[in-house]
Amino acid sequence: MTTAPSPAHAPTEPTSALDRYFEISKRGSTVGTEIRGGLVTFVTMAYIVILNPIILSGKPDVAGDMLAFNAVGAATALTAGVMTILFGLVTRLPFGFAAGLGINAFVAFSVVGQVTWPEAMALVMINGVIIVLLAATGLRKAIFDAVPFQLKIAITVGIGLFIAFIGFVNSGFVTATGASSPPVGLGVNGSVATVPSLLFVVTLLLTGILVALKIKGGMLIGLVGGTVLAVIVEAIWHIGARGFDDEGNVVNPGGWGLTVPALNGSPVSVPDLSLVGAVDFTFDLGKVSIVALVMIVFTLLFTNFFDAMGTMTGLAKEANLADDNGDFPRIKSALVVEGFGAIAGGATSSSSSTVFIESGAGIGEGARTGLANVVTGVVFLIAMFLTPLTSIVPTEIAAAALIIVGAMMMAQIRHIDFTDFRVLLPVFLTVSVMPLTYSIANGIGAGFVSWVLIHAFSGKAKTISPLLWVVGAGFLIFFARGPIEALFGVAI
Repeated sequence: MTTAPSPAHAPTEPTSALDRYFEISKRGSTVGTEIRGGLVTFVTMAYIVILNPIILSGKPDVAGDMLAFNAVGAATALTAGVMTILFGLVTRLPFGFAAGLGINAFVAFSVVGQVTWPEAMALVMINGVIIVLLAATGLRKAIFDAVPFQLKIAITVGIGLFIAFIGFVNSGFVTATGASSPPVGLGVNGSVATVPSLLFVVTLLLTGILVALKIKGGMLIGLVGGTVLAVIVEAIWHIGARGFDDEGNVVNPGGWGLTVPALNGSPVSVPDLSLVGAVDFTFDLGKVSIVALVMIVFTLLFTNFFDAMGTMTGLAKEANLADDNGDFPRIKSALVVEGFGAIAGGATSSSSSTVFIESGAGIGEGARTGLANVVTGVVFLIAMFLTPLTSIVPTEIAAAALIIVGAMMMAQIRHIDFTDFRVLLPVFLTVSVMPLTYSIANGIGAGFVSWVLIHAFSGKAKTISPLLWVVGAGFLIFFARGPIEALFGVAI
């Protein structure tokens, strides 16, 4: 059922209370494997401590106020650490948490154009409360169960391609051309012409060989080895960072994309937690309408709800913890805790914290239990004080692990029978729309809507779950929110 490396040992009787609680032996894992998996997950997620502040800070809200970079970074690490540990302890699953990409961009580039930052984070918290209520009442699980098996597999495969696409873009192997056609291309002017991208290729091949040979810790060895090589290269050639001038022109196009692998100054810093609790539920209705607030929450809810559901489905499949229907252990608890991630993210002004698809790297390393999450979470909490060390791992190196994981998840497509076009087209849309629109929710929505319409108008309406009709209608509203906003005279 999975292409991930086989667990270190066959299932055996628990040897300790820790083993019994996390079901380590039962799932065919070991403490050492879980620690390695947790470290790999952190390494592939660590970029969020840098990327989230880049997205959220420096963006003025309607009052002209902005969030401080260091404060967002500290809040991001704090929330990721607490939520990852909580999720691991409650659900005993190896799914790491951090600020959701896409949601944070929506908040930074759309929401704060109408409300203040504290108000925006209050809306994120409201979204989280709704998700918790849906999960606690069982409605979220009911919607999950209404999704056909083929779409659940398609979600897994789509996430794999999405992960890989993120990796290719982060590495500089795939870049925007700036032209209408083709919109993307290979590297710089059609060549892998930069040292960071070359090191990505080297790390990818090294990690791929280690994984193919089933070397224990292969993923971690590849990432650490790539990072050490990057540090050495930077120390010798001083490549520096890639940036932009005031006119938007690229400066140093051959530089590192997000973080420069070099140690400068003290590796320790005191975390700035001033944003914790900086929320405001007293919305100024003279500046923003109720309709606009409702549409903001609606968009957050749909993105958060289905991104997380799809991600957990894919990760559970990859970890071989899901059954044929896509259900996995303690699924209700997982859905409830995920909702609390949005509440915690809003409360710390770090945006909604949700399940991270990069957790697949730790699963690929062999992680199967929540103990890996505890390891990941503890390192995130330590990272609050060690931001300089966290930023050493270049995104170009971490991207290699994402490609490996994407390849592993792609293998799940073999479980789908493509002889029925009613299945083929929705599956294809789910898988392709995710990476092409850079959104898991968009891919899921395209699959749901097409599944309902194609089955309804081809004589299979009775096979469609009533809840799937409702969700499909909801996604139609989600996709048409632009015209709806225009109709009500709002813009979000």
